[in-house]
Amino acid sequence: MVSVVQNVAVDCVDAYELARFWSEALGCPLHPESKPGDVETEVTLPEGPQLYFNQVPEPKTIKNRIHLCLRPETSREEEVERLLNLGATLVADRREPDGAGWAVLADPEGNEFCVLRSAAERAAMSS
Repeated sequence: MVSVVQNVAVDCVDAYELARFWSEALGCPLHPESKPGDVETEVTLPEGPQLYFNQVPEPKTIKNRIHLCLRPETSREEEVERLLNLGATLVADRREPDGAGWAVLADPEGNEFCVLRSAAERAAMSS
């Protein structure tokens, strides 16, 4: 017997607002009963575990020990720009001149995540 990951939990100051950011970033819906002021909510992913947002009293103070890595359907550059427009911030630019690498962003509460190259960009570099 093994365990199955039910959800990935994110502690946050404002569960509904942070879930809304991730819902827009991932193009996935909030739980249908979610509303402003909820102390917990989730984003429903099409496959795999849910993203569960839980309001806690303390703010984030140190680097994440676990984070999400996003592989965009569009180019990495277009996705970074879109996420910045949603309210993310650029934390570290690990993109290389040859197109390799990734960008480290933070969501509106400072949780780091990476934006990788798209599958098409990866395929183009390996040919």
